[in-house]
Amino acid sequence: MPKNLVIVESPAKAKTIERFLGSDYIVKSSFGHIRDLPKKGLNIDIDNGFAPKYEISADKKKVVKELRQLASKNQVLLASDEDREGEAIAWHLTQALSLDPTKTKRIVFHEITKPAIEEAVKNPRTIDLHLVDAQQARRVLDRLVGYELSPLLWKKVRPGLSAGRVQSVAVRLIVEREREIRSFEPESSFKVTAIFVHGKDTVPAQLNTQLLNLETSEAWIRQTSEASFKLSGLSTKPSRRSPGAPFITSTLQQEASRRLGFSVRQTMTVAQHLYEAGQITYMRTDSTLLSSLAIASIGEFIKKEYGEKYQHVRQFKTKSASAQEAHEAIRPTDVNRLSVTGDSAAQKLYELIWKRTVASQMAEAKMNRSEMQISISNQSELFIAKGESLIFDGFMRVWGGTKEDVILPRLEIGDELKLSELEAKQQFSRGPARYSEASLVRKLEELGIGRPSTYAPTISTIQSRGYVEKTDLEGEERSLKLIRFTDNKIVTTEEKENVGSDKNKLVPTPIAEVTTDFLIKYFPSIVDYDFTASVEADFDVIAEGKLAWNKMIGDFYKDFHPLVEQTQDVSRHEVSQARLLGQDPDSNIPIYARFGRYGPMLQRGETSGDTKPEFAPLPAGKTLDSVELAEALEMFKLPRMVGKTDEGEEILANIGRFGPYIKIGNVFVSIKGFDPHQISEAEAKKLYADKLNTDANKQIKVLEKGIKILKGPYGPYVTNGKRNARIAKGQDPTKITQKEAEELLAKTPTKRRKFKKTK
Repeated sequence: MPKNLVIVESPAKAKTIERFLGSDYIVKSSFGHIRDLPKKGLNIDIDNGFAPKYEISADKKKVVKELRQLASKNQVLLASDEDREGEAIAWHLTQALSLDPTKTKRIVFHEITKPAIEEAVKNPRTIDLHLVDAQQARRVLDRLVGYELSPLLWKKVRPGLSAGRVQSVAVRLIVEREREIRSFEPESSFKVTAIFVHGKDTVPAQLNTQLLNLETSEAWIRQTSEASFKLSGLSTKPSRRSPGAPFITSTLQQEASRRLGFSVRQTMTVAQHLYEAGQITYMRTDSTLLSSLAIASIGEFIKKEYGEKYQHVRQFKTKSASAQEAHEAIRPTDVNRLSVTGDSAAQKLYELIWKRTVASQMAEAKMNRSEMQISISNQSELFIAKGESLIFDGFMRVWGGTKEDVILPRLEIGDELKLSELEAKQQFSRGPARYSEASLVRKLEELGIGRPSTYAPTISTIQSRGYVEKTDLEGEERSLKLIRFTDNKIVTTEEKENVGSDKNKLVPTPIAEVTTDFLIKYFPSIVDYDFTASVEADFDVIAEGKLAWNKMIGDFYKDFHPLVEQTQDVSRHEVSQARLLGQDPDSNIPIYARFGRYGPMLQRGETSGDTKPEFAPLPAGKTLDSVELAEALEMFKLPRMVGKTDEGEEILANIGRFGPYIKIGNVFVSIKGFDPHQISEAEAKKLYADKLNTDANKQIKVLEKGIKILKGPYGPYVTNGKRNARIAKGQDPTKITQKEAEELLAKTPTKRRKFKKTK
C-alpha cells in the first residue's frame, strides 16, 4: 500500500521528524542540493533568456536513484527549509524526480516539533515558484559575474582569484577600513579626574572638558590645586533600560561572537544542529516576530519562575522590509527546556538564545541616575560626579548586564569639598576599528547587502580565497604623560600603554587591495554599495512575483558584459600598481614597487628585448605605498654572501616568499628573527647545524628511487617528494619494504596545484 514519502534536506532532520510521524510515513534526506550548475563552463544560455543548464551532482546520483524509486510508489511531500534556498531544493527535486511542481505537496515549518510537523502535514501547499525564481536569479547572476570576472582577475592580477557581487563588496569594506586606519592621525588631549572628600565620604569626579596639551594641563593643574570647591548642582532622574529583540541571524552571529567568541561559521553550524534536533526554530531569518503561542508559553514561564511583575508582553517590529527568509525569530521550541544535550558549544549557544528570547518578554529594568556638579573657584570648568543605583532588575535578571551600584554621598548644594587627588592623563583619539566577523555582518546588514543565508559563506570565501586574514594584532607601545597632584605636590611622570592590540580581526592582504582597486576602476557597479543593495532588493521583488527574473538579469548583463570586453586590453603593469621609486644611482635603471604574482615586490629594470628585470621582496613592515628608494636599494643587495661552511660551501642569505633564509648547496634554512643583511657567519652555521640535526632525527629509513620514511607531526609517513602516504598506526616504519612503500604511495593521490593555469 502506498505511503507518504517526506523528503527533507539533512539526515539529522529526517531522524527527528521520523519520530513524530507514524508508520504511514517514510522520511528521507536529499543531503542538501541535488542539482546545480556544472562546475566547468558557463552553462547559462545567454541568448535564450539566461536559461540555466543544471545537472545532478555526481555525489547525489545514488541518492536521486533511491528517491526516484520511492517517489514512483508513494505520495511525495517536500519538506525542505522555508527560505529561497529550501524552496529551490524542493523545485529541483521535482525536476529530478519527474514530479509536477504545481501539484506536488510542499510542507513547511519553522521548528521541528511534533505539533509543528503535524500542522504542516495537515496544511500542505505547492512550491512557490516566485521564491524559486529569486534563488535562481541569484545563482545565475553570481555565475555570470564569477565566470566572466574571475578569469580576468587571473590574467590581470593573479591566478586562482575569484570575484563575486557580495564577496567583492565585503573585501572592499575591509580594504577601505584598513586604509582609514593607516591614514588616521591620533590627536592628543588630557583627561582630568579628581577625588574630593566631604567628611568621611569620597567623591570621584571627572572634568566636563579635556585639556589640549602638556603645557596647558600643567598650568591648569597647578592653578586648580590652589582652588576651593563646592557642590553647585545636584540632580536625580529615573532611568529605564529595555531588552533587545529576539535573535535574527545577524544579531545571533554578533552576540555569539561578543559573548562566546564564536566565529560566524561556528555559530551557524551549531545553530543548524540545534534546529535539526528540534531545540530551536529555523536559524536563517530576518524576522524578530514571535508566534502568539510562543509569547503565551514564555509569559507563563516568566510568571511561574520570577513573578508576575517580571512579565511584559512585546512583539518587536521587524526592521527588514522583506523579512523573506522566515516568519519568526530564532527561539527555543520549548521555553521550559533550560539546557540541551551535546557539546559545550551547543549548550552555550542554546543558553544564549534562551536568555535573549525570555528577556524579550520581561519588564524593563529601572534605575536612578544621579549627577553632581562641582564648581572650581578659580576656573570656569566643572567637575561632574555620576552615580547609578538599580531599583528593579527586570529583564536583566535573565540577560545580565547589571553593574555594581555607584552611590553618591548625601550632599546639599553649597557644601564645600576638599580636593584629595587631581590627575591629568594624556589620551589619544581612537582611529576606526578593524572589522571582526560579527561587525562585518552588522555592516553588510546595515547596507542592505546579502541576506541571512549569505553572511557565513561570504566571510568564509573571502578568507579561503586569500583576500582577508583573521588574525591577532600585537599592537605597539606608546608613552603617555601623567600630571598628578597629591600630598600637596605636583609630579609629571610617564606611563606606557599598548596600542592597536586586538584579537580575531579581519585584515586585508595585499592582493585584496590590488583587486579592490582594479574592480573600483573598471567595474565600479560590482563593488558599489548602493548597487549591490539594489540587486538584493530586486531579488526581493522577484520573490514577490512583481519582476521577471530573466529581465532583471538581462538589465544587469547588458551593462556588465561590455565592461568585461573593454577591460581585456588593460595592461598587467597598470593593474599591478607599479610605483616608480626612482633610479639606481649606479646604473640609472628605474626601480619600481609593484604587485607581482606572489604579492608585493620590488623590480629593477624593465623587460626590453632579451633584457629581464630583477626582482626583490619588500622590506619587512613596508607596503607598496610606504617603501622608499634607499630601502629598496638595500633589498637588491641580496642574496648576500655570509661566509662558508667548514666544508667550504657558500652560505647565502636572502628573503623569499616565506621569509628570510640561508641557502647552503640545496639546503634552505629559515632564519626568522634574523636580518639577512646582518646575520653573521657563526649564527648562520649554528642554524644550519640545527637544521641538519633536525632532519637527521626526522629520517627513519632511506629506500630506493628517492623514497624515504620520515617522522612527521602526525606520525611516520612515506614520501617520494611528490606524494606523502601515512603509515598505519601500529605498523613498524623501520620494517616497511620497498614494495610496501611503493604500494602506499600508489594509493595516495598527487597533491593538486593550488592555482589553475589560464588559457
